[in-house]
Amino acid sequence: MAILGILLFVLIFVMIGSGSRAMVAGIFGGAGDWIAKYAPFSYIILVVIVLVPIAAAIVVWKWPEPPEPENPLARFKPEDVVDD
Repeated sequence: MAILGILLFVLIFVMIGSGSRAMVAGIFGGAGDWIAKYAPFSYIILVVIVLVPIAAAIVVWKWPEPPEPENPLARFKPEDVVDD
């Protein structure tokens, strides 16, 4: 989530200037034309861009917890001795 905050912070400063705002608007405007021009391949690329992070997040959430390491000093623990 920290990356999202950094990206939004940078985006605010990029959008302040009119030149950079026009450049960003041109890039996003050209994206629609690119998607329509290379229709079958662009849709595959967009699906991969969306599904790969979702699959990675599912793998991270479902990954089993590692077992707790054994205490290496446990063998030196004195045994309970019953007093006579």
